[in-house]
Amino acid sequence: MAEQKVGIHVVKRNGEHQEVKFDSITKRIQSLCEGLDSRFVDPVPITQKVVEGFYNGISTTEIDSLAAETCAYMSQKHPDFSILAARIAVSNLHKSTSDSFSETCRSLRNYHDKQGRAAALLSEEVCDFVLANAEKLDAAMVYKRDFDYDFFGFKTLEKSYLLRVDNRIIERPQHMIMRVACGIHCGDAAAAMETYDLMSRRMFTHATPTLFNAGTPKPQMSSCFLLTMKEDSIDGIYDTLKECALISKCAGGIGVAISNVRAKGSYVRGTNGHSNGLVPMLRNFNETARYVDQGGGKRKGSFAMYLEPWHADVFDFLELRKNHGKEEQRARDLFYALWVPDLFMQRVKDNADWTLFCPNTAYDTETGKGLMDVYGEDFEKLYLQLEKDGKGNKTIKAQQLWLRITESQMETGTPYMLYKDHANRKSNQKNLGTIHCSNLCTEIIEYTSPDEVAVCNLASIALSAFAHDGQEFDFQGLYKVTKVATKNLNKVIDRNYYPVEAAKRSNMRHRPIGLGVQGLADAFMILRLPFESAAAKKLNEDIFETIYFAACESSCELAEVEGRYETYEGSPASKGQLQFDLWDRSPKSGRWDWAALKAQIATHGLRNSLLVAPMPTASTAQILGNNESFEPYTQNLYVRRTLSGEFVTVNRHLLRDLIKRGLWDEDTRTQLIAHNGSVQNMDIPLEMKELYKTVWEISQRIVLDMAADRGAYIDQSQSLNIHMVNVTSAKLSSMHFHGWQLGLKTGMYYLRTKAAVDAIKFTVAVDKLSKAPKEAGYGEKASTSTASGDTSSAAAAEKAAIEKLKAGEPKYACVGCSA
Repeated sequence: MAEQKVGIHVVKRNGEHQEVKFDSITKRIQSLCEGLDSRFVDPVPITQKVVEGFYNGISTTEIDSLAAETCAYMSQKHPDFSILAARIAVSNLHKSTSDSFSETCRSLRNYHDKQGRAAALLSEEVCDFVLANAEKLDAAMVYKRDFDYDFFGFKTLEKSYLLRVDNRIIERPQHMIMRVACGIHCGDAAAAMETYDLMSRRMFTHATPTLFNAGTPKPQMSSCFLLTMKEDSIDGIYDTLKECALISKCAGGIGVAISNVRAKGSYVRGTNGHSNGLVPMLRNFNETARYVDQGGGKRKGSFAMYLEPWHADVFDFLELRKNHGKEEQRARDLFYALWVPDLFMQRVKDNADWTLFCPNTAYDTETGKGLMDVYGEDFEKLYLQLEKDGKGNKTIKAQQLWLRITESQMETGTPYMLYKDHANRKSNQKNLGTIHCSNLCTEIIEYTSPDEVAVCNLASIALSAFAHDGQEFDFQGLYKVTKVATKNLNKVIDRNYYPVEAAKRSNMRHRPIGLGVQGLADAFMILRLPFESAAAKKLNEDIFETIYFAACESSCELAEVEGRYETYEGSPASKGQLQFDLWDRSPKSGRWDWAALKAQIATHGLRNSLLVAPMPTASTAQILGNNESFEPYTQNLYVRRTLSGEFVTVNRHLLRDLIKRGLWDEDTRTQLIAHNGSVQNMDIPLEMKELYKTVWEISQRIVLDMAADRGAYIDQSQSLNIHMVNVTSAKLSSMHFHGWQLGLKTGMYYLRTKAAVDAIKFTVAVDKLSKAPKEAGYGEKASTSTASGDTSSAAAAEKAAIEKLKAGEPKYACVGCSA
């Protein structure tokens, strides 16, 4: 037992002063340890560490925060410490917040700012609904579920998602979930409680903008906005820029098609001058993205600019994000994407010529349509005719441009690669016209026009919730949750605040939604299916078949009651063609009655033009404790940051597996850190080596194959990152062509690269780390005889490992579509 700190007084929540009592702190921690592994989690050493940070006059709230941070730091030894840290932090929050949801809503509605002006944080309509149903909504709250978050998930909620009054958090996580449910289902208490229950059990989540804004006076709940440059004129360009600014102000991520803007040197009739091309215009968009940040100082605006590779300014476009070169030729705060026609890929493959055009002069003189306005055979016919008529600005070898594309991707991770013809041919919106671009995160593919801004509202399903050790995957549970999420997103369309009228017009006409996933890799690990295995490949396809079936069925049921979406007639679905038909594929599982569903759709139609769009899920996956989206684990080690410092934590599935097998000790941790999280050279069973491969150790060909397998059930697209070790232009080209030949719509979101690891460094790192003293509180007593030199060299080695992991973190993460 540690010595009592004599003379130290704590300040209780009611303002009373009391001498510190070691046993009281231990008992409080002990009360929150139920179900945790007592071999690792011992309240006494935790208390000893907490007391070391005491000072006279410390508050009980600060003690809880200190205890939570201490446990979080200890989670590098066992994941149960993170659970305990969250329990302490949640308990602390509960002591300072109301246990009544309805009273919390009343407080949010009645808020006045420091000048005494009414500044309601909850809409009048939603608050009235909550108060009218206060008894049943309050009774539905299950506050103990707040204790199910791990520490880092809870801290994410606390930092950004829970509503505050005068900088004091007033919401609990359960309050936030019920606010979102009521914001979406205002007027329908039963639907609100159903949504609350599923979200509270962490089976699915709405996207970040929905969690932020549902139920508020301006409920901007959409994640993604897509625009086409209105026209190639001062008015058209600046009208588009203004729309981008208004959307960015409301925290929307933006994709803009710019292939209709004239190239550098093109004649300008109005001034008898010549255009400066795309670069100066894009620098204007760049500065707007920097200036109009998302929600008042939260983060810079995020714009992705889409260009087709026939545009005469494409070489300048590829340079804009590079770190070197003339500053006036750079716009590094924008994101860049190529909208690639099949003809270009074929010309690259054949090492043929490629002609670059200016859209101002290269168009069909009879129809007025340019290359941007057509796809497939119509594109090829027009392109060949323009070449024949000598309308090109310049002719190059297609591979010359291709090399510059891959060079840019290897240096900056971009431009994104999306295939124009695949995206259009396989779209249920192709009856509306040619689709010109995707969004910021490459998973939304929707029609845009000068008077329509495409919008998408997102939610992600936590696949880990349907996987249980030793059991079959719960397809029925996934089916039921998907149907609820579909109906929710359909409601969001009607309840949403739209920053520009063109967005509302588009969303009301076509009613697209975007369902995604998180935790596919977690589901595989729970079921002990290596990512590259045939069983994982089959489960991947079966999961997305189930999601697409449930979403289509739910949308059809909505159409029966509310009517089909306005532009349904003429769509592939209206002709009996669903997404897998457009891929010339047939469902394999036999689990779902597609024939019966198609008959229902023929009768009632669909309420939503598009349904499935697996997006990045960086923020919400952290909240729910899942790996992001459908991706493999990037690594088995992560750098976490607390007030106690930075430390390395281990993939929780791997860690629990090692503990279960009696393989977890300080030496194993040393080996993991030294090998940068790879288990391939460790002395563990082969089955574990296969199960815990990181994305860098998984064949990217298999990653692409699995993307195509699920692609037959994804009527929008997917945010598909590519990871390559020792990347070369040849390897990257091979990967791109494989994705294109598979028929993917999104061939690549970001390219993540790294060099091969130098094995010699492992020996040095292991030697240094193995000399680290065992830390008290983890089943070992602190060594009093360890030489200070050993300790410092071990600390330096661990710090170096942390810096190496940090350096390997993605430079660019999705900032607009987190779901």
